[in-house]
Amino acid sequence: MAPTSLLQATAITKSYGDLKALDNVSFELMAGEIHALIGENGAGKSTLIKIMTGAVTADSGMLVVSGEPVPHNSPTVARKLGISVIYQQPALFPHLTIRENVALATESGPAWRCINWDRRHQRCLTLLEQAGACLDPDRLVETLSLPEQQLVEIAKALGASPKILIMDEPTASLSDHEVESLLGVMANLRSQGVGIVYVSHRLEEVAAIADRVTVLRDGKHIATGDVKSVSSPELISLMVGRELSSVFPKREVQIGETVLELRAVSSRVSGVRNVSLEVRRGEILGIAGLVGSGRTQLAETMFGLTPADSGQIVLRGRPVAIRSPREAIQLGIGYVPEDRRRHGVALEMPIFANISLANLRSVSRSGLISRSRECELAEEFIGQLRIKASSVYSEANSLSGGNQQKVALARWLALRPDVLILDEPTQGIDVGSKAEIHRLMGDLAERGLAIIMISSELPEILGMSDRIAVMHGGGIAGFLARSEATQQKILTLALGATG
Repeated sequence: MAPTSLLQATAITKSYGDLKALDNVSFELMAGEIHALIGENGAGKSTLIKIMTGAVTADSGMLVVSGEPVPHNSPTVARKLGISVIYQQPALFPHLTIRENVALATESGPAWRCINWDRRHQRCLTLLEQAGACLDPDRLVETLSLPEQQLVEIAKALGASPKILIMDEPTASLSDHEVESLLGVMANLRSQGVGIVYVSHRLEEVAAIADRVTVLRDGKHIATGDVKSVSSPELISLMVGRELSSVFPKREVQIGETVLELRAVSSRVSGVRNVSLEVRRGEILGIAGLVGSGRTQLAETMFGLTPADSGQIVLRGRPVAIRSPREAIQLGIGYVPEDRRRHGVALEMPIFANISLANLRSVSRSGLISRSRECELAEEFIGQLRIKASSVYSEANSLSGGNQQKVALARWLALRPDVLILDEPTQGIDVGSKAEIHRLMGDLAERGLAIIMISSELPEILGMSDRIAVMHGGGIAGFLARSEATQQKILTLALGATG
């Protein structure tokens, strides 16, 4: 029996002013198929997804779901048609519990209906289990980490019993174990006839789970084919329109004196335990470890968000006390956090305001902020970091993920720091933008910055680090030189093994 077409998007075009986000793009999803949708940030993937889910209306083209044309799509219509979506950035109510968030997304009926609280609790537990999450349904969402929020979003989507499930970078913030669990959930849904549109920058996942793959570039359909018939290098070439000689352009840089040293540093609030390390000028120190190992908490301690309560921090040979981010900034430490949309950039503010935000004194005259100085500073970094934007007045939320990350970097580079902490610097961005961020890291190391890079991607840790510190249980499990580091050695230390 021939497979059934669940969704057809034909000749879809969408423009925002002079920018053509989609240009005559077609896409088809079959029942029981996992169809990967890939491309660089700005290729048009998110716009196509929003058109499928009714969040955005196409300028032209046709959408057909289960054989029926959908002339006027909307989020309500899409849900009735059995379309569910898991977005890369969780959309949860922070002051409500997990159970309440799941109920809002999965329950229907009149406002005055009776609620079976035990059944609601049990259903939430079941959905969380299916999503691979071991969480208490009564926890407030605001207490959850980003990976935990992503698992709640997955549970919400599963609760809708979708015919078509759209997944936008669902594994970007998940651990390897959580990713493996999610891929198992996807395989089970496929066996039930659910069609899955899978958006990911992780090509190894695409190769492992998808049946077909469609490549978009610059708003245009480039190719669709069987995953087994195309290699990762070929997909990268289709995505970027050029050969990438290396995603990790690591350069040999002269390593200088020690800039930052931690001596038996602990923080009861963050769970950091007895950490000793040092990072030198021109060096990229990679921090590896499993989710929950304390990597981000260590960064927050170094930046004064959760100050150390024992041990010693030595900066440029002098002991210092870092009790707040303000003090860290004054001492020449910059920090680009993991969740750029919540903490890295102010999405509703223009680029010029984002870049000057941590350094207002440099763009002020007599206590008043100079707009012209802000714009000059922004123009400097737009050119230096190759930020793709129509102008310095563009809002951050109009930029692709890779360009938002560059704006977040520019904010701290404007301070001329001596130490730069990068937490997941390339999470959720495409391979072309990754290469750009890695090139920037090489440039900064050559200028003598001491860089601490936290990453969950072992190829990135191995490809960009001069030395690697592996964390386990809030402490340092061991250090590896670049020449001796392997994925197996890192994982052995990260799991707390000694052999």
